[in-house]
Amino acid sequence: MREAIVHVHPAGPLLALVGNPNCGKTALFNRLTGSRQKVANYAGVTVERKEGRLRTAAGKLLRVLDLPGTYSLYPRSPDERVTVDVLAGRAQGEKRPDLVVCVLDATNLRRNLRLFFAVQRQGVPCVVALNMSDLAARRGIQVDTQRFSQLLGVPVVRTVATDGHGLDELRAVLDQPETWQAAGQATGAVAAATAAGGAASGAASSAAAGESPIAPAEGDDQQRISTILRELKLDSHQGELPSDKVDRVVLHPVLGPIILAVLLFFLFQAVFSWAEPPKELIEGGIAWLGEKVGALLPEGYFRSLIVDGLIAGVGSVLVFLPQILILFFFILILEESGYLPRAAFLLDRIMGSVGLSGRSFIPLLSSFACAIPGIMATRSIANPRDRLVTILIAPLMTCSARLPVYALLIGAFIPERTVWGGIGLQGLVLFALYMAGIVAAMGVAWVLKRFTSSGRQVRPLMMELPSYHWPHGRSIAIGLWQRTEIFIKRVGTIILALTLLLWLLSSFPAPPPGATGAPIEYSIAGMLGRALAVVFEPIGFNWQISLALVPGLAAREIAVSALGTVYSLSATAEDAAQALTPLIVQTWSLPTAFSLLAWYVFAPQCLSTIAAVKRETNGYKIPAIMLAYLFGLAYLASWLTFHISSWMLS
Repeated sequence: MREAIVHVHPAGPLLALVGNPNCGKTALFNRLTGSRQKVANYAGVTVERKEGRLRTAAGKLLRVLDLPGTYSLYPRSPDERVTVDVLAGRAQGEKRPDLVVCVLDATNLRRNLRLFFAVQRQGVPCVVALNMSDLAARRGIQVDTQRFSQLLGVPVVRTVATDGHGLDELRAVLDQPETWQAAGQATGAVAAATAAGGAASGAASSAAAGESPIAPAEGDDQQRISTILRELKLDSHQGELPSDKVDRVVLHPVLGPIILAVLLFFLFQAVFSWAEPPKELIEGGIAWLGEKVGALLPEGYFRSLIVDGLIAGVGSVLVFLPQILILFFFILILEESGYLPRAAFLLDRIMGSVGLSGRSFIPLLSSFACAIPGIMATRSIANPRDRLVTILIAPLMTCSARLPVYALLIGAFIPERTVWGGIGLQGLVLFALYMAGIVAAMGVAWVLKRFTSSGRQVRPLMMELPSYHWPHGRSIAIGLWQRTEIFIKRVGTIILALTLLLWLLSSFPAPPPGATGAPIEYSIAGMLGRALAVVFEPIGFNWQISLALVPGLAAREIAVSALGTVYSLSATAEDAAQALTPLIVQTWSLPTAFSLLAWYVFAPQCLSTIAAVKRETNGYKIPAIMLAYLFGLAYLASWLTFHISSWMLS
């Protein structure tokens, strides 16, 4: 057995939160730690860890870990392996928890108690947070927490993580030293009884299979759970739940996919129609700021740096924040309501036809926000082949960083009109672009299925469908605020830095005496753009577009910022004050705009995504394959789009 690497942490005792998926564990973690939390990876592995600090009423400072959700201590995926290793004291760079708070879903104690007893057999002191007690009460489930605590032998606190109910009681329990001691004695007795009884029968086979050496004693568990539920008078069947009635419609083989398609279609319509007023407000503010600052500064390099580099570049990206937030608003609602697992279930048959399962759906959906969390979410996929294929196709999902490019081109070249039934043409085009990425991803997965023997194996989907509930406003607000922070930080750091670097390359060296063209044409950036145009001219890109693709490798949004800077420096004195949209309308053909849209459906990912793939796959082979096939697809799609549209418009 490996020795645990234990570090002494000055912050105090270590508290770990453990629970099944969808039990409200992360919501409880956010409530307990507030803003005093950080996100990183566990040492030696790429599974995300959430760590925070909790100060109790008595002033005790605790480190709090939010461990990945799991149904058992038999790990089938990398994130479940982390939970097992931390509880066993085998996690590199982390000591064994001093106390575990087992978060139990009060509406499904029969399933949740299995994990509690498995954790208790590890010999770690336990306290139970009986969460979602409000939902249980609405279903007529009344749990006598005092009797429940006696039956389990550990403290039990009723909580509602979404509104903070019971958190003061939980903090009070954590403040009592005798609680930790009593919990440790109870779990120690269970661990000793397990070791004396059923451990011998299961430990050998578990160790041989590389699993956790703790035997589950599954038969004794089931008997004890049944006894506890009988004592609490919760062993009777609850009958049909409201969620079951909704699922008869939502999961209908015909109505279900139609409902899902309508929801997605409405989402993309809203991205354009709802975002227009705040977008116009931001555009007006940026234009006003540029004029005022330009009037205050004398002509010269510094004025060009501030107006053409900083304001024109960064401002051209900032205007798309409303559309990004609307997209995330709908994704958060679908997630909070419990609909996303249903969407995975509905798409399981389609995913199976290309060699995947519905379990790949949620990582792929996460990639619509950003490919990096989507790729990280593949850790929940137990099958290595499915996980690798999902990683390879995740970049084909249209991430939010591509939305500014789409919005710029659609707003410039697609007329703002309704086609039928009040459906906007611009939203329809955006929906088609997202669908093109999805279809391409399914096509790549199908090819990999045909050429890999393991891809032909049928893997049935088994996943929990949580109960429906109204999205909590606080959780939605936190999610949107976090996305705003991420976007603003990108604008204020990497986008700002690269925009200023592009301005520098676009301004030096100065044009020679007697030059008639725009100064940027004689700069380093101009020369680089003309060199790249040799490669990209066959797909309709001019040197300005070719140049903007280079900083776009760092982050997709920077392509818009780069275009804003390049065209601001390329424009004549009369046109310099114009926004980016009218400038590209004057200089680009319609086939060029269509070609650039096609490029961004398939374009190679940003460097951060490539780095994430390298970390997840522990090598450079998969990132290299990803870059090569995405570049090939993007170039081919743009070439076909440019030449076909040129022929049709000629």
